[in-house]
Amino acid sequence: MTLKATGASLIALAIGMASGASAAEFDGVVIDAKLIGGQQYEALYARIAEWEEMTGATVNVISKKNHFELDKEFKSDIAARTTGWCVGSNHSSFASQYPSLYTDLSDLIPQETIDGFVKANIDAATLGGKLVMLPRAQFDVSALYYQKDIYEDAEKAAAFEAEYGYPLAVPETWDQLKDQAIFFADPPNFYGTQYAGKDEAIVGRFYELVVANGGKLFNDDFSPAFNSDAGKEALQWFVDLYEAGAVPAGTTNYLWDDLGNGFASGTIALNLDWPGWAGFFNDPSASKVAGNVGVAPAPKGSAGVRTGWSGFHGFSVTENCDNKEAAASLVAFLTNEDSQKLESSAGPLPSRTAVWDHISEQAKDDPYRSEVLAAFKETAATAFAVPPTEYWIEATNLIYPELQAAILGDKTVDEALADAADAVDSLMQEEGVY
Repeated sequence: MTLKATGASLIALAIGMASGASAAEFDGVVIDAKLIGGQQYEALYARIAEWEEMTGATVNVISKKNHFELDKEFKSDIAARTTGWCVGSNHSSFASQYPSLYTDLSDLIPQETIDGFVKANIDAATLGGKLVMLPRAQFDVSALYYQKDIYEDAEKAAAFEAEYGYPLAVPETWDQLKDQAIFFADPPNFYGTQYAGKDEAIVGRFYELVVANGGKLFNDDFSPAFNSDAGKEALQWFVDLYEAGAVPAGTTNYLWDDLGNGFASGTIALNLDWPGWAGFFNDPSASKVAGNVGVAPAPKGSAGVRTGWSGFHGFSVTENCDNKEAAASLVAFLTNEDSQKLESSAGPLPSRTAVWDHISEQAKDDPYRSEVLAAFKETAATAFAVPPTEYWIEATNLIYPELQAAILGDKTVDEALADAADAVDSLMQEEGVY
């Protein structure tokens, strides 16, 4: 029997134990893992104990951080040659940077298991001919969450129309969102909207505005293309909101958890965010806006293009793991149908075809979940991934300080984009991209 066949057989057995088998074929094995942290992931991680009981193995979580911090840690591990840990959280926006870190899961996971995932996700998780991760129930594209009662206030509606010249309704464009965010803002107690203001997070949002305005971030050769009319229009949107006090003053330090907790605090009118927050926002024990949450498709830009920067989370196994079969078993378990049903019940969009059917059926009797699915389905229809370059994160690390400089008033929009474009151009040339 080949190693590939042996690995696949072991994984099949491990997965099969969920239906009643009791063999503990990984008895005594310890799997070190580095996982993304955050409230929305804890329900899934609670399932790890089930896998440990079924297999006899133990999972030792040695890191639990956001992906930006994990990215730095992974790169440090690669440089120090300390990549003997086994399972890591991964993301389609980051995966291309680690060509040697992760093993090919198609050698370890049965093909029938792989075939259960949405093909587009598997294709995107395959880099250089290697299946480097299994997608989890975290397909990410942003839709617009909003507080419903602000659109039911006749006095507000009349005042808004008198000031802006069109009826108040849930925004369909980025310009309408900006108008309304400025109108609703009452700092420091209430803000019209918010945005992640640093790292890849703000560059991704800037990227989708550029596309929505008819532009692009990179040319086909990966030279910078964002110092354009579409890019200037996109950056001005961020600047205008900040200057108007329509976003919290600390927004340039915000990442995703800050946005999710901010909207749940009841102090934000409009919030473009990921599907994984849907259940949290409507949970009365966690959110002050529960029962008052509306969800709409993402806005369109000046070119009539709907925003749709997207990606997905997953789990990978390192090339230097001492027990790849056990690690792959854990990855298969954390992305199986039961795991994805659990995660999808809180809002995340699944990457397994059967789970899409499951949540669609369940949502029929739940108006809020039906609204969530409809909004994200419409947004996902025109979704686009990050540019397919291994230097994506390095480029964003050069771009985001310039975006911040414009938002904070330290540079003009023209200066910031020119400096960012020069920096990215130098990076790409130094790396021999062109």
